[in-house]
Amino acid sequence: MKILLVITGLGVGGAERQVCDLADGLNSLGHEVRLLYLTGAAVVRPASPAVAVDGLGMGKNPLSFWGAVRTLKRHIESFRPDVVHSHMYHANIFVRFARLTCSMPRLISTAHNTSEGGRLCSFFYRVTDTLADLSTNVSDEAVEAFVENGAVPKGRMVVVYNGIDLSRFHGEVTERQVDTGDEFVLLAVGRLHPQKDYPNLLRAFCLLPRKHGDRELRLDIVGEGPERNKLEALARELKIESRVHFLGIRSDVPELLNRADLFVLSSAWEGFGLVVAEAMACEKRVVATDCGGVAEVLGGNGFLVPPSDHKALAEGIQKALAMSPNEAVRLGRAARDHIRSTFSLDVILSRWNEIYSAGVIPER
Repeated sequence: MKILLVITGLGVGGAERQVCDLADGLNSLGHEVRLLYLTGAAVVRPASPAVAVDGLGMGKNPLSFWGAVRTLKRHIESFRPDVVHSHMYHANIFVRFARLTCSMPRLISTAHNTSEGGRLCSFFYRVTDTLADLSTNVSDEAVEAFVENGAVPKGRMVVVYNGIDLSRFHGEVTERQVDTGDEFVLLAVGRLHPQKDYPNLLRAFCLLPRKHGDRELRLDIVGEGPERNKLEALARELKIESRVHFLGIRSDVPELLNRADLFVLSSAWEGFGLVVAEAMACEKRVVATDCGGVAEVLGGNGFLVPPSDHKALAEGIQKALAMSPNEAVRLGRAARDHIRSTFSLDVILSRWNEIYSAGVIPER
């Protein structure tokens, strides 16, 4: 089967990494896969050289939009895909409009969040809904939010979870690993953007004791974005700048997860919470805000707190810190088992394969 994936961009982000993993996984199943992106540079790419990657060069002016439509049409005419599968708001709307000018046997649109914009975005989703054969989102909570916002009619969007590559994210947590080292490392991963609500995390970290036992608490934040200067200033204001490390964009997130003692997600909103699942696959203790599909991902195998409440987040971290080494090991193993059975890339690829091949939505 020939599958054409189209995404808004290939910058650093959970949706972008997920689509690259999907491309690699589909290729490994024997499908011929191409990946197109609308704009920007391809920072992340599929690992397989068999997956062709091309940019459409779309800018912000109308001429570049129509130029990108013509380029997409040429790709479709030369590749002749059996399925076109778009991801993220701009790609979803772009490909739906492009379908008015070129033939696509099947079009699937996938959103990756509870909200991909305001009322105007919901309006465009709604008026173009019938141009897609199927719309999906990454959690039950995200689907419900789209219906409530009027972006899709009830029953027109279904859930297909993100998948975790367990060959990349794995941990062998032992009591010795949990209980040694000069510092106790809290790790957060995600772009420095209001969605991730890092001020919430910094204020929560400020409320924690400087030490856990004889180990000093340290907070590492992986990611880059427009909030960096503001967050560094807040860390200085809270007098925690010496214990907070902004690591920028990193390519070794699995290794950083394995070296960390505890993972924290402080987001104000999420669609799925991919990095939570990755931390769980690495058998980490997780403290996360109850937003979007995060509760579905945790499945009771971690600590859930209200969003935008730094005191509750600090209390959740304290509860995680209070676990004995043996309790931490048991929780980590249960977390990985949950990810393996429900969110492993193999499980999710099987679901997509059924959808692509049979044109039906298999039971979960």
